[in-house]
Amino acid sequence: MKQADLRAAVLISGTGSNLKALITAVQEEGLALNIVRVVSNRAEAPGIGHARQAGIPVSVISHADFPDRQTHDAAVMAALQPDRVELIVLAGYMRILGEEFTRRYSGRMINLHPALLPLYKGLDTYNRALQAGDKETGASIHIVTAGLDSGPVISQVRIPIMPGDDAQSLAARLGPLEHKLVVATVELFCQRKVHYEQGRVFHQGRPLKEPLLLKHDGTFH
Repeated sequence: MKQADLRAAVLISGTGSNLKALITAVQEEGLALNIVRVVSNRAEAPGIGHARQAGIPVSVISHADFPDRQTHDAAVMAALQPDRVELIVLAGYMRILGEEFTRRYSGRMINLHPALLPLYKGLDTYNRALQAGDKETGASIHIVTAGLDSGPVISQVRIPIMPGDDAQSLAARLGPLEHKLVVATVELFCQRKVHYEQGRVFHQGRPLKEPLLLKHDGTFH
């Protein structure tokens, strides 16, 4: 009996390029993912168009319409509740989610961060790597916990920092690899090869001692 496609929600704030990568992987590569809802905190986010073109229900829940983080989080949770979401993918979602939200979806929510965590949590990651004189940078996908960019890391992709690089060139070079990282990591969840338990990530039943490293062909070492 075929296993049901994993039910997922994707939360966005901007272009939705990683959402688009997931939609393409479903439509063209057979990724066993059912994106049941897209949530954006910005009505003008271009990524909403990707969802609507694919026929995915969209909820626009602007944080500006709520008095505080708690009530905004509650509205997002209410939107997701009927969809029986098994995985939430934060793909460029520029809102910090509160403790109640992260507790509700503990182990079922992942975030893409443009740095080699635990380095450079927060914003302006490329410039911080350049200013530190780092030889490489990259992106990480981690389990979302209450601490900012602090949950255990599942997977990473790395690129060298070349002479003359700036934040824009790093972002341009890393972007396509971030798309591959998101798709490959979500596929692990679709295949039920990854889970989170008592503060640790398990891969194929064993505790993950270090992040899975994505090769540039889109597969893991």
